[in-house]
Amino acid sequence: MRTIRREDIELLAPAGDWDCLRAAVANGANAVFFGVEKFNARARANNFKMDELPEIMSFLHLYGVKGFLTFNILVFENELADAKELIEACIDAGVDAVIVQDLGLVKMIREISPDFPIHGSTQMTITSPEAVEFTKPFDIERVVLGRENNLKQIKTIGEQAKQPMEVFVHGALCVSYSGQCLTSEMWGGRSANRGECAQACRLPYDLMVDGVQKPMGDIAYLLSPKDLAALELVPELIEAGVTSFKIEGRLKSPEYVANVVSKYRKAIDRYFDGENPQPTKEELRELEQSFSRGFTHGFLKGTNNKKLVEGTYPKSRGVYLGRVKQILRDGVVCELEAPVKRGDGIVFDAGDPTKKEEGGRVYDIRRKGVKLEGEAPGGLIEIVPGRNDVNLGRLHVGDRIWKTNDPHLDKRLRQTFETDKPYRTFPVRVKVLGTVGQPLRTWWTDMLENRTVEVVSELPLETAQKRPMDEALFAEQFGRLGGTIYALDGLDVQLNGDIILPMRELNQLRRRAVELLEEGRQQPRAYVKREVETYGDALTPAIPSAPRLTALCRTLEQVHAVLETDVEWIYADFEFIKQFPAAVAAVRAAGRRIALATPRIHMPGETGYFKNITNLRPDAVLVRNTGALYYYMERRANHPEEYHPELIGDFSLNVANHKAVDLFLAAGCSRVTPSYDLNIQQMLDLLGKTDTSKLEIVIHQHLPMFHTEHCVYCTFLSEGTDYTNCGRPCEQHNVSLQDRIGMSHPVRVDEGCRNTVYNAIEQSGSEYLKNFLELGVTDYRVEFLEETPEKVKEVLDLYSRALRGEISGTQVWKKLKATNQLGVTRGQLVK
Repeated sequence: MRTIRREDIELLAPAGDWDCLRAAVANGANAVFFGVEKFNARARANNFKMDELPEIMSFLHLYGVKGFLTFNILVFENELADAKELIEACIDAGVDAVIVQDLGLVKMIREISPDFPIHGSTQMTITSPEAVEFTKPFDIERVVLGRENNLKQIKTIGEQAKQPMEVFVHGALCVSYSGQCLTSEMWGGRSANRGECAQACRLPYDLMVDGVQKPMGDIAYLLSPKDLAALELVPELIEAGVTSFKIEGRLKSPEYVANVVSKYRKAIDRYFDGENPQPTKEELRELEQSFSRGFTHGFLKGTNNKKLVEGTYPKSRGVYLGRVKQILRDGVVCELEAPVKRGDGIVFDAGDPTKKEEGGRVYDIRRKGVKLEGEAPGGLIEIVPGRNDVNLGRLHVGDRIWKTNDPHLDKRLRQTFETDKPYRTFPVRVKVLGTVGQPLRTWWTDMLENRTVEVVSELPLETAQKRPMDEALFAEQFGRLGGTIYALDGLDVQLNGDIILPMRELNQLRRRAVELLEEGRQQPRAYVKREVETYGDALTPAIPSAPRLTALCRTLEQVHAVLETDVEWIYADFEFIKQFPAAVAAVRAAGRRIALATPRIHMPGETGYFKNITNLRPDAVLVRNTGALYYYMERRANHPEEYHPELIGDFSLNVANHKAVDLFLAAGCSRVTPSYDLNIQQMLDLLGKTDTSKLEIVIHQHLPMFHTEHCVYCTFLSEGTDYTNCGRPCEQHNVSLQDRIGMSHPVRVDEGCRNTVYNAIEQSGSEYLKNFLELGVTDYRVEFLEETPEKVKEVLDLYSRALRGEISGTQVWKKLKATNQLGVTRGQLVK
């Protein structure tokens, strides 16, 4: 059994600006992650400037803290040169690692530098040992696991993949798998894969069951999870093999950073000190005070859909104080469940957050009319809000009261980093050697950095006439390190005879030694950096050839409908793979070719899906995650004599540039599907730099917006908490989520009980067929969702005619708009 040491555990804090950076360092972070003005998944954060990188790294390294730059977005073709410039700036500044989503960017970084550290972002959707293995040829030194992995799975991944693991332990939870959310892109042209998430999961929805609205009371936020707080699970996380505890929050305040980092620092230290690591009630309340939509363990203790999403409010509420018992002339009576004092911010929650809520500052607190000084810890308390803050006439008995702000807590947290004192001190040992007539020689050793500097006096030592120097004098003079990051930890004095040196010389020695040691800490880490041509590996588009149409079907009836057309390739993407054999048999009997789709997510122990697919001997597999791709790569390498289907990389691999195309083709895909994040110009830029005969463009579909472990069916249509006890309502009902403008977005379940929310409106890229054909794209896919067999044949006929040049792409789009009740959108391909 391996021994877990304190120094093996990293506490990783977010920083959106300099104050957050300071707050993280002051409160015990071992590492900080931050973004610069572009290329990061928090476009709305203040962010740093690229030219600040040397200063940032110098500050962090002074305190022994690592700095990781977030580059966790997709990089489009015309951005690769700018991306290269930023990577080179990171190398020059000695950034400790770059956190990357785009595998094409990974390829480019390795071309520039073989040793610059790369961390695989949670946006890579790495959730299985196989997905970790896929990253190893690129020397990715650490991966950030998907938030959906539970403790048991985390332990399994660590033991099998033997790679350091970073896990989110605190902060906001995305309802969708990171890297697999297309909602913002679909509805507002603001891609979550580009750092511009519009938080569609925090909006209200009506639950439609079999086309009828289900009454939900005050539950409207069906996709808005509570916030993750794993403070109580610190021991289990350490013992599961987590090496980096990641706190979410680059959009949060420095007070939030100070608060959360300090709490997890204490819990980790208590664990290694053999003390009780469990947080106190007060510590948990303080965490809630900084930011909380209500706390949950997320998926770390397994899936519990009921605890994950409550559905009543999408924003931070703070600390729950209690309910209104009585409304007074100047305030309210409340049975307190948490302390409150004068000056605290409060809000009254009547259960309908779409309406204006009453709130303000606490002006007074009383017990039975008697004014209380200080903090009221509990009991029946009269809360008097500021005179003009709250309209008491809008309050009701039973309204919940939340403490939204605690000025005293904020002040205490600010004091941790708004100080002139150094945030941390480090032990230094000094060796002194002195002989009359020679300079005084000193060696100063930074014990944690294991770095020694020699500093010699300018003047030679003289014979002392009265009071010769001794060890106590050196301890006093060299121990005057206040205001620096060092504290004297040991002294070795070797003096030959009675000697003396002016005090100013000793002071100068001390100051010079500190300067040299600090400079040593601040030296940027050196990496190899090669000169590479950004587009040196770009290819010219293929020569145009006869185009082919493929049809993706989600029901057996759709498969049979496609077989009545002349479409050669059929992809089966069924909710339940037990229906695959019938699809394979039907397509085989018709002499056509079939590809079977893997699930979009791969968890530990789920390679059985891939085996079942292979046993059906399809012509191809539509590969939707890197875990599946690694499985088929290994199978091909280790069992070359067996049957191996063709591999087609799907949109969910997030291919956005020619380098990503090359990487997946080299991994064994015969062709790949570009990411849905590309608009028409970005698509054309990609096509202009790659072998277009190796690409397949999805030309018509219902966009899969959210892909989530959270099951809407289980949460709102059953008494159960997960697939083991939910009663499988997904097999009896069809659910959709109706948004504020009346669009109903279908929710479908896959083999792993994961939900996909599809856009209500079909989208078509038919207007751009002419551009794609001219650039040599051969393969075009039409995806169906709920279409009837008649609709399937009609849609395929239109696209077939367009590809043959009989009608224009615009005619296809107009025809579909006329015949489809909901209309069609041009979707993410619009400029």
